[in-house]
Amino acid sequence: MDRWLFIKINSAWANPFFDAVMPWMRNPLTWVPLYLFLLVFVLMNFKVRGMWWVLLLLVTVALTDMTGTYIFKHNLYRLRPCSDPDFIIHVRLLLNQCAAGYSFTSNHAANHFGMAAFFFVTFRQILKNWIWVGIAWAAVICYSQVYVGVHYPTDVLAGALVGLVFGTGMGSIFNKQFRFVIFDNQPAE
Repeated sequence: MDRWLFIKINSAWANPFFDAVMPWMRNPLTWVPLYLFLLVFVLMNFKVRGMWWVLLLLVTVALTDMTGTYIFKHNLYRLRPCSDPDFIIHVRLLLNQCAAGYSFTSNHAANHFGMAAFFFVTFRQILKNWIWVGIAWAAVICYSQVYVGVHYPTDVLAGALVGLVFGTGMGSIFNKQFRFVIFDNQPAE
């Protein structure tokens, strides 16, 4: 089922627009302006609480990344679709090379869903329905990992779950200690 869905996403549902956009979507450098904007926005508007928010966001990313690498990848050794000699004939690799390392779980998925879940939990009272944009953003990055040929669907699903667990947990810790309030109602720090 996993390989069947991979072939659907990577080949059967391919189109020229996604071929151009998806490699760009999965590139971490693409998102540096967004990350910088969020950091500056949070620090300028929430001062000390913002510093704690940034710290706990970084802890979230570190936990998701280390969990994916040291608990899953270094113990399961699942080959990436683009490096599996028994499956490579089914892969449309849209990158210059197949990524190094193992496939399960996707750290891109874990990191981005961790950030999205942390953002969701900590900003949901302020941004209301707009908060779902972060989850959609993480989902597009996950989809792009399969689309470009470097992960199976279960890799990104498992990574997303790891990210959701850590992002929700760290966001809840932040809310218990520091909770953001609407700008007009925030006490001076």
